[in-house]
Amino acid sequence: MTKDKKAYYVTTAIPYVNAKPHIGHALEFLYGDVITRYQRMIGNTVLFLSGSDENALKNVQAAQAQGKDVQEFVDENARSFESLAEKLHVTFDVFQKGSDTKHHFPSSQELWKRCEKSGDIYKKTYTGLYCVGCETFYDASELDEHGECFEHPGKKIETVSEENYFFRLSRYHKQITDLIESGTLTIVPETRKREVLGFLRQQLQDISISRSNERAKNWGVPVPGDPSQRMYVWFDALNIYQSGIGFGWDEKTYQAWWPADVHVIGKGIIRFHAVYWPAFLLSAQLPLPKSLFVHGYVTVDGKKMSKTVGNVVDPFSLLTEFGVDAVRYYFLREIPSYGDGDFSHSRFVDVYNADLANGWGNLVARVAKLSEKAGITITNYPPLDTYHACMNEFRFNDALAYIWKEIARLDKHINDTQPWELEQEKLLSVMVPVAQRVHDLAYLLSPFLPETSECVMKQYSGAVHAATPLFPRITRS
Repeated sequence: MTKDKKAYYVTTAIPYVNAKPHIGHALEFLYGDVITRYQRMIGNTVLFLSGSDENALKNVQAAQAQGKDVQEFVDENARSFESLAEKLHVTFDVFQKGSDTKHHFPSSQELWKRCEKSGDIYKKTYTGLYCVGCETFYDASELDEHGECFEHPGKKIETVSEENYFFRLSRYHKQITDLIESGTLTIVPETRKREVLGFLRQQLQDISISRSNERAKNWGVPVPGDPSQRMYVWFDALNIYQSGIGFGWDEKTYQAWWPADVHVIGKGIIRFHAVYWPAFLLSAQLPLPKSLFVHGYVTVDGKKMSKTVGNVVDPFSLLTEFGVDAVRYYFLREIPSYGDGDFSHSRFVDVYNADLANGWGNLVARVAKLSEKAGITITNYPPLDTYHACMNEFRFNDALAYIWKEIARLDKHINDTQPWELEQEKLLSVMVPVAQRVHDLAYLLSPFLPETSECVMKQYSGAVHAATPLFPRITRS
């Protein structure tokens, strides 16, 4: 069985559930959702997967700090991530939990056995520098001037010595390099591809892929054939992309969807997805994902989000204050798809008023009012000017910029032609194409602002009618 050409498989990264979600998680969920909605718009059948990375040591430590049972703790936080997705109008077809013993455990053990059969797993004693935040070992040369991980400054690096299993990552150095250089494994944007190839200029070292029960606190996927060891969290967490669609337990579903068409990930975990994951799959003789879309981070008022600084933004509060489509718009337009972007409350209000209240909302209202007066009925939906290049390259902020240029053009056209001064026949000749274009723009916006787009498309289907404002202006207190 081969994957159907119209079957499109999208995943987000699998977030750790050692804490509640923040706006960075919201951004990634939105990226995956926009890709999913767009692919369905153009006629593909899509499966959208996310999940919860539950077997990390940091989850165990966080549960212990709160005096909670680990399973209870990860279940509670995983529900928060699912709830955030629901409130963002993001719908996952699959949400695969890492602690799922029915499907995920045997699936990950199957991946392990395949790599073992290929001769790529062996056991040895090792001493290394371990970052619990990243759940990975680092060489001293990869740390900052304080001997700390760049992703988690201020957190102590642990020196760990134990006997565990290793994966022969070094065996796949040339093959992975060739796959990335040739574009067989596509990495978007190009800057991230160059970053990975830069990392690959140094010979890959074999990596530890298990932890002793003692250090893992008896938590995680047991290593097949060795009850004294648990799988390294990244080995099993990456496999959520497969375990969630049947690998090791439902071969028909797995064959229908794998390989993934795109993994949506943050820049901090690119090495795991562009190097480790392809190596595991090559060893197991399984197909590789087709592409990685690597996005940046969200800062707050110009600073990295940090509990210490106290600037972590609660996405649930933001949704309550501004509404779902306003939140979706800000993060998809203001945060560059290929880089980092900033959030501030004052900027949010400015963007809301300028782009949504005065821009899109005002255009929809004034065109509807003039169209209703003229008795305009829309029945013919001509081919759209498309933004497919932006969407296919995951340049979502550019796609929105294209749409807002059209909004500004239509506003200017209305101001220049002054249709309120025109007689009926001339009024119709001016306003019918304008009303049609508003409908078209609502269609283009449907992957981004689904609730608003549905309202506008209904309003502009058949006899166009006036309605309440979509985005009432926010007045500063």
